[in-house]
Amino acid sequence: MTEYTSILVETHGRVGLIRLNRPEALNALNTALIQELMAALEAFDADNDIGAMVVTGSEKAFAAGADIKEMAEASAKEMHARDHIAPFDRILKIRKPVIAAVSGWCLGGGNELALSCDMLVAADTARFGQPEINLGVIPGAGGTQRLTRAVGKPVAMEMVLNNRTLTAQEALAYGLANRVVPVERCLEEALALAEEIAGRAPLAVQAAKRMVNQAFQAFLAEGLAEERRTFYDLFDTLDQKEGMRAFMEKRKPEWKGE
Repeated sequence: MTEYTSILVETHGRVGLIRLNRPEALNALNTALIQELMAALEAFDADNDIGAMVVTGSEKAFAAGADIKEMAEASAKEMHARDHIAPFDRILKIRKPVIAAVSGWCLGGGNELALSCDMLVAADTARFGQPEINLGVIPGAGGTQRLTRAVGKPVAMEMVLNNRTLTAQEALAYGLANRVVPVERCLEEALALAEEIAGRAPLAVQAAKRMVNQAFQAFLAEGLAEERRTFYDLFDTLDQKEGMRAFMEKRKPEWKGE
């Protein structure tokens, strides 16, 4: 069995469970974690004994964003060359349903990861947001595209432009979450939903997922590509450097508009 350092992997009947496991960083998504998560999803996808998957974090945080230290001093050219968002594309190739079980903070890249899943069970403690504007950049892994399709333009604008966070009940009302349950039942509920789906006809489930995504993703690929390019290009601005340095130094940034 593959050994992982940033995630924990379990099986529950016909359900594969992946826990993000960087508690010291509130499950911030660094390169190692993302690569391990994608590898685990692909391994479950290839396993005939698994019919659905659940991705979760801790009660305190699903994932509190990307690991800023990995990118703070990078240039736009370096960001384009690294293309560290590319692994998110691998989620689109997973044939079986993936359910996010979200408790606590679900911010930035964490929210984009949750948006990339097929369904979302939220704990009543969950908080959703895209705070990249505080760093002098924009969301780069689907936050401007999938979020807008999920919650609508006005709410997405406020979240992306002004760091609005949604409560679990707001996420449910706006169509971001499937259901909201008490925090102590969040993972249990997600596993039960996954187990129910995993008990259905496998080929039909996979075909149904593909067709729903076909309707959802019309014109999405072009928007995601442009979002990613714009995110990387902002790494040649002084405001990006100031925003990320201020975040790491725990102070308020001083914007220059250049």
